[in-house]
Amino acid sequence: MEAGSAEGVRAVRVAVVGLGAIGAAYAERLVAAGVDVEVVVPAERVARYRNTRTSVNGTPCGFALVTPEEAAPADVLLVAVKHPQLTEAIEAATPVVTPATVVLSLLNGISSEEDLAAAFPEATVLLALAVGIDAQRAGREVRYSSLGRIVFGEPANTPPHTPAVRRVAALFDLAGIPYEVPVDMVRSLWWKFLVNVGVNQVSAVLRAPYGAFQADGSPARRVMLAAQREVIAVANARGIDLGEDDLRRWLTVLDGLHPAGYSSMAQDTIAGRETEVGIFGGAIVAMGAAAGIPVPVNATLAGLLEALAPRAS
Repeated sequence: MEAGSAEGVRAVRVAVVGLGAIGAAYAERLVAAGVDVEVVVPAERVARYRNTRTSVNGTPCGFALVTPEEAAPADVLLVAVKHPQLTEAIEAATPVVTPATVVLSLLNGISSEEDLAAAFPEATVLLALAVGIDAQRAGREVRYSSLGRIVFGEPANTPPHTPAVRRVAALFDLAGIPYEVPVDMVRSLWWKFLVNVGVNQVSAVLRAPYGAFQADGSPARRVMLAAQREVIAVANARGIDLGEDDLRRWLTVLDGLHPAGYSSMAQDTIAGRETEVGIFGGAIVAMGAAAGIPVPVNATLAGLLEALAPRAS
């Protein structure tokens, strides 16, 4: 469905899989704009979610919660789960995906789009990432001070953009969700990967908020940057031209985050949940080994996070 007017955009059916901090924050913006949104929830969780409403910044949200069996076909699918839950999310989303569906993954890492494209070859899977959002969830309560922006598009984007990109852009315009469609989306995806490999892993090991990284020369900041420079080395070996300017760009974003806020990975370690170390340190260690590039900082961080992983009793 092509959307032009506000009424046309509101007619777009959106399915959201994942009602954590990021999923709830963006879903709330879409619902507030009058967009038809269904949150697809595994059957075993529906009663719990209906009994305890999700709230965003203190406002209870009346999300339309549906099981996969109840879900209607979607024009746009937003997937906003943690990577360990991606397989379950794909199963939940299968009934809503058609050849006309545009899929956006807001997962961390650089591999979820490949998984989604393999699961939904009939759909259009765009590359996407969320940056600068500091949403945090405690129970069913989500709070954020910065909504950040969603960066998305085809691997390469020059105006006029594809119909799928224009559809999503119109949706975000209506909802007031900041976004960017870069010329080189692959490079942007790797930039976000650089960000996460550094700040998420170090904050998770230290259980430290963003404020620990905001002071120039702080120990946490030094380790974060060392881990990120290893990502730059691996990216360069793969033909992706990340560099020191990308670190400076990240530090500008970091300065805008709430000092008391925590990265998603730090929230996971504090709560005793499984982390995404496999798609961060684990991935960069594997790619470094394949390219013959030493990545000792990331190898150490990955080892520490594996040691911190919750053990089954």
